[in-house]
Amino acid sequence: MQSIPRDDTFDVSLALLKDGYRFISRRCAHYNTDAFRTRIMLRPVTCVMGEDAARMFYEPGRFTRKMSMPPMTLMSLQDVGSVMTLDGAAHEHRKKMFMSLMGPDSLGEIVSIFERNWRDRLSVWEQQPGITLHHEVEELLCRTVCEWAGIALQDAEVRDRTRELSAMIAGAGAVGPRNWKGLALRARTEHWARDLVDQVRAVPSSTGPERPIEILARHREPNGELLSTKTAAIELLNLLRPTLAVARFVTFIALALHRHPDYRDKLLQDEARWLEPFVQEVRRFYPFFPLIAGNATEAFDWRGEHFSKGSWVVLDIYGTNHDPRIWDQPTRFQPERFEQWNQSPYNFLPQGGGEFFPGHRCAGEWMTVELMKSATRLLTKGMSYEVVPQDLSIDMSRMPAIPQSRFIISQIKRTD
Repeated sequence: MQSIPRDDTFDVSLALLKDGYRFISRRCAHYNTDAFRTRIMLRPVTCVMGEDAARMFYEPGRFTRKMSMPPMTLMSLQDVGSVMTLDGAAHEHRKKMFMSLMGPDSLGEIVSIFERNWRDRLSVWEQQPGITLHHEVEELLCRTVCEWAGIALQDAEVRDRTRELSAMIAGAGAVGPRNWKGLALRARTEHWARDLVDQVRAVPSSTGPERPIEILARHREPNGELLSTKTAAIELLNLLRPTLAVARFVTFIALALHRHPDYRDKLLQDEARWLEPFVQEVRRFYPFFPLIAGNATEAFDWRGEHFSKGSWVVLDIYGTNHDPRIWDQPTRFQPERFEQWNQSPYNFLPQGGGEFFPGHRCAGEWMTVELMKSATRLLTKGMSYEVVPQDLSIDMSRMPAIPQSRFIISQIKRTD
């Protein structure tokens, strides 16, 4: 069996920043492999892509997320003590709490709130010469997820919270000022979240159904203790912030409808057939998560190579979603492919892969898909608009990526 090649560059950190989403797949193509060894930030690492690599990476218990990401990225996203940094029984116990919020009734409720908020805002859009869709949807999603969670916000607070949560997302994959801004705003948002947790805990539990913020604030560890206020606040942000990130997928939906108008027609003619494949192809085709990293919890062998405990492995999310061994003509936008997709949790990884239990697969994936379906219906059946001339290019070195103009539309009219 061919050994895993070693990249001849001493350290590829700058190349990673330059190539962004395409870094690992380009290096793999250069070496005619799906795995190679190198250094990132002077640390030895094995970069991998593809379905076989994903199976290796998502083997239950094989990797931990602890210390697998740069500290600044971790602080922008999950932060220390969050569910993604836990392992074993502690992780499973916390994950069950998050998954309990993702049942059909709960998902139906957040979609209903989202659609109401969209239609309310649509009356404002109709009076404006144009809007930037990405910014508008971020604010809509902030308003929506807070209402769903049981958090009351005034209009001015919605704008502030949107700005803060958006900065965390935008700064997660950056080095320098964009990351620093996200971290600075996160400190303010965390203080707000801690106050919310304290307010919930100061009030006796009601006899009716609990809102998500109540479930989270009153969640107890396996030893029976409440989460610390800081940890509960972190997990609250881990509920709110990823929902705001769905705005990027909604922007990509609008871009796909613009660049592939034949699918707009198909959605209008036969939504039952095309909605799910269209949404899944948007998730596969456009850049969202670039990669995921883990440290080996124990020694193991793969491809005839030995990985010692603590070995750092980075799995290429974007590259696996564009792997020609998995996807026919992967650079083409082709929703039809999902009519025959085998549902493997290892070949389609827009928000990570593997199983929900005992793995670290994103708890909010079902919510993401349902909100995307709703946005697709609203953009095709709920309104008409014009796409103005603009720069819709996507800088693949910017992580997370977004069309340069954030998608500007005008002449908006409600149609349903």
